[in-house]
Amino acid sequence: MARWNDSFPVELKEAIKQVDNEIAGKLNEIDERVLDNQDKVLKAFRKENIDESSLLGTTGYGDDDRGRDQLEAVYADVFKTEAALVRPQFVSGTHTLATALFGILRPGDNLLYVTGEPYDTMQEVVGIAGNKRGSLIDYKIGFDSVDMIGDKVDYETMKNKIIEQNPKVVAIQRSRGYSTRKSLTVAEIAEIIKEVRSVSKDVIIFIDNCYGEFSETIEPTEVGADLMAGSLIKNVGGGLAKTGGYIVGKKDLVELASYRLTAPGIGASEGATIDRMEEMYQGFFLAPRVTGNAIKGAIFEAALFAKMGLNVSPKWSDDRTDLIQTIIFNDPDKMVKFTKLVQQYSPIDSNVVPEPSEMSGYEDEVVMAAGTFVSGASVEFSADGPMRAPYIIYIQGGLTYEHVKIAISNACKELFY
Repeated sequence: MARWNDSFPVELKEAIKQVDNEIAGKLNEIDERVLDNQDKVLKAFRKENIDESSLLGTTGYGDDDRGRDQLEAVYADVFKTEAALVRPQFVSGTHTLATALFGILRPGDNLLYVTGEPYDTMQEVVGIAGNKRGSLIDYKIGFDSVDMIGDKVDYETMKNKIIEQNPKVVAIQRSRGYSTRKSLTVAEIAEIIKEVRSVSKDVIIFIDNCYGEFSETIEPTEVGADLMAGSLIKNVGGGLAKTGGYIVGKKDLVELASYRLTAPGIGASEGATIDRMEEMYQGFFLAPRVTGNAIKGAIFEAALFAKMGLNVSPKWSDDRTDLIQTIIFNDPDKMVKFTKLVQQYSPIDSNVVPEPSEMSGYEDEVVMAAGTFVSGASVEFSADGPMRAPYIIYIQGGLTYEHVKIAISNACKELFY
């Protein structure tokens, strides 16, 4: 019987075998984390009495949508918050984050990002890139950021800016985005929150949690964050949600965000879920395992590419706090070739050939491989990056560990043998 790696050279087979042995203990740690997170989700489903009628959805205005209200209660239970807004009307993570920020900020308020400038699409939301029309700055909302020192927040500068600018919102981006700094663990976020609170008790602390959910066993809302947002086509959708986003946090802040999503006076009381409820429930239920698979895939990627002599971050042995694995190619041609190989070993659109191109929300051309069942879903195995030095590819997701292992191993064969 033919095996998946029969065509591999002996050297590559040996490298994969070495990687398997090296990372076995780390993969077991991820499995234990999945168990804890799965237990948390299961308890929330049982607490909220989710039944078959919860999956039906509504049409029209979406008044009295029992299943939608229950799903939001499940999210609030899992993230340990007062309220949640979970809707298919959110078109992306960026839209969800923007809705939260526009909901809680007013003209004359200030927003301070303490983890450096936000990633590309959010730069247009705040108004430091693009044409600025409709941005926070266009609405006379002030914006500033604190550059990080390596992988650490510059606490001294942060505190001085909080004292000088009196921001209404301090924002923390958990994931690295298109940068070289490490993503922030929940413990590190807790320390940032502690330092912020040492100079301001009233500032709203907002977390961009994209790519982070279920990668650890606690979330930023459990260590002092006031408001947090993310995308359903990343971790929490479990590969099944076809669109949507979530906002969780203090009740009054979630309510303000709901007014921005719909309209004042309507807020969270309306919004038809149509036929989306089953996939949103089942996706959230599967999310701990799917996130675990993606992280295990990232560990394999890091270990194998390191053996190939490439600069990887995080390293396979590092603690993980999100799905993202970076590979620094220092060569645009190799970066594009790798992206094409990811696409080639995808289940959907494997015949498509990615090419660098302009993308809305990005200043540089972007090359992207996304042979996914849900278009653009980065909880599924995908890779992308801006065409700028040092030519870093950002690998995300993987519904199954086996898919990631097969695809990455074949990519290494094509690139190095």
